[in-house]
Amino acid sequence: MLLQRLPVLIAALWWGGITALSFVAVPMLFIQLGNPALAGGVAAKLFAFQSHAGLLLGLALLVILRRGTEEGGRPDGPTITTLGFVLLAMLLALLQQYGVAHNIVTARASGGNLRLWHGLGTAMVFGQWVCAAVVLWRVSGVRGAAERPAP
Repeated sequence: MLLQRLPVLIAALWWGGITALSFVAVPMLFIQLGNPALAGGVAAKLFAFQSHAGLLLGLALLVILRRGTEEGGRPDGPTITTLGFVLLAMLLALLQQYGVAHNIVTARASGGNLRLWHGLGTAMVFGQWVCAAVVLWRVSGVRGAAERPAP
């Protein structure tokens, strides 16, 4: 029973964390602080935390979903698809944190192409958010009324 519910909790935490930080907390920083340089520094720390949390939550999902398959068996098609979305989100988090984030800081300091790097970072966060939403949808077992078993 726990292995059935734990992935839903982890996926909800992952998607909810990205939603709260990326679409609520970070925009509020820029609105409330009024200083883009100060808000940007704090936002960078929040995005770093989000990336590391996403990697840990994704790793937990990989382990749990893999263990949820039959003893010694291979995962079925839907599980493999879900694992693929987890891996894609983790890859985006790695690229964002260890590639794009550094280039945003460098571009800001050196007058480089901040718009390009910021756009790539935004796209990667959005990609993580979409992947986490798909994973949440898939592990939650949402089924239409026609698919539900009769009581």
